Amino acid sequence: MKRFKLLSLILAATMSLTIVGCTAKDESERATGKAKDGVYQGTGSGYGGKLTLEVETEGNAIKDIRLVEEHETAPVMNRAFPVIKERIMEAQSPVVDSVSGATFSSFAVKKAVAEAMKEAGKDFGEITMTTQGPAVEKKELEEVKTQLVVVGGGPAGLSAAIEAKQNGVEDIIVVEKLDILSGNGKFDMNFYDLINSQAQRDNGVEDSPEALAADLKEEGAWDTDERLMAQAEGSAELDLWLREMGIELNYNYGGRNHMAEADAYAGEEIQDKMEAKVNELGIDVRTGTKGLDLIMEDGKAVGVKVESKEGTYDIKADAVIMATGGFSNNKELLAKYAPGTEKLQTSNQMGTTGDFVSVFEENEIQLGHMDTIRIFPTIISNRRDLTGGGSTIFVNKNGERFIDETKGGLELGSAILEQEGGKAYYIYDQQLFDASYRLQKHNALGYHTSADTLEELAEKMGINAENLVKTVEETNKAVDGETADQFRQKALGKKIEKGPFYAVQIESAVHMTKGGVVANEKAEILNTDNEVIPGLYAAGEVADSSAAYSASVVFGRISGEEAAKYISNK
Repeated sequence: MKRFKLLSLILAATMSLTIVGCTAKDESERATGKAKDGVYQGTGSGYGGKLTLEVETEGNAIKDIRLVEEHETAPVMNRAFPVIKERIMEAQSPVVDSVSGATFSSFAVKKAVAEAMKEAGKDFGEITMTTQGPAVEKKELEEVKTQLVVVGGGPAGLSAAIEAKQNGVEDIIVVEKLDILSGNGKFDMNFYDLINSQAQRDNGVEDSPEALAADLKEEGAWDTDERLMAQAEGSAELDLWLREMGIELNYNYGGRNHMAEADAYAGEEIQDKMEAKVNELGIDVRTGTKGLDLIMEDGKAVGVKVESKEGTYDIKADAVIMATGGFSNNKELLAKYAPGTEKLQTSNQMGTTGDFVSVFEENEIQLGHMDTIRIFPTIISNRRDLTGGGSTIFVNKNGERFIDETKGGLELGSAILEQEGGKAYYIYDQQLFDASYRLQKHNALGYHTSADTLEELAEKMGINAENLVKTVEETNKAVDGETADQFRQKALGKKIEKGPFYAVQIESAVHMTKGGVVANEKAEILNTDNEVIPGLYAAGEVADSSAAYSASVVFGRISGEEAAKYISNK
């Protein structure tokens, strides 16, 4: 409950934007009947399944809403529930707008409230996925002035705002088009490429910025040498900065990989506490507010045009930081820049729609590597959760392997789609289960299916059992070196032989778009003539970079520091 209260405080400043027009008077006139005093339960079906809550009524009004049971994704639900509850309480009705970024969870809550209220004697009618609050006529609103505006409330945007505040910038506005913060970072298990951490030192791992920069380049990083070194030096300082906010990444594995603990994802720890820090610093966070356009004057960035539920307005600022993410959720842009990837699902959060790509092009801002897409080999079908890794095979409904599992990218994604019904399954045994916290977590949540035998597993999954058993036998022989065929796996390592056995339906997904606006080692954005655009910075997935999560925070910090210097020198 403490986390709910904390995140509610962060969002409280923006609630008036999202509930305008959803008045209790308007909605009570639509409802029929009068609610009896008491506590009533209702259920709804959300992203994770059944959700149950109770509604307390008094004097024909909703007095409180309390969750009883839910199976939603925690980083989403912990942020979304305070918002949807506030909207319903304000409107005294479940006929309100859903929380963007939490559509299914919002639907479940609204439907459950409606059911509970009907039991109490007040009927709000049918609640559907399209149910929303009264429309608000959009207007042109008054201009707002600030020192710094940050567009995007993900890891890069939040770290930029925090760093700028810590470097003396008093007036900062962060705009986020979704109703919840922290982008894709809040889902991440691993915090990659972190060096000089307390956990590394505790493990006796010796590392350096020079070694990290060299390794990144050897692994194919295309960033300039200056950006790579800026990332590496920033990585060496990052653990201490995070710990000053109470963010402890105590589990170091695989060299530079970090989780909060061996059984706790890094993303939730980092993003929850960065949001808390933003709130503590009094930074003006405006969720449900979409960036539309850059405001440029004499070649300088002087603000952004934004849109809230009430209308559009200009935010004039001394400096602008772009942290809007990539375009993984924009099929049109994927088809334009990386044909074929648009047919895949995405594991990225719904806000990654590349809203400013056309703005960058119109303003002759340099873009790079727009055709470079990070495709994650396997996600759980019908969900966005990443899975995979280790001793596993992929089979189709006929129980047959259809590709060498060491393949990846669009080749693997296309091969899965070409199977009967577009279905493929990830098969593994107890050995891999024991070695992977992610698989353990997904099984505990009921995402995967298990059985004592392969035959039983096949029956549960609708796979040809005889072929599955034969496929596993042939695979194990290949691992032992007894056979050599087109599916010989060098990376498998272990046979699939120790029950229980596990399976989940999988597909490949666009995980990140790696191309974007070109920025230098100071996070300054460059134009098509390779010149710095004064007052304009970029951090995170919006930027052209081979890096990922930890680098978003590193360059968020760099952009905040550099913007603070620029503002102080004006």
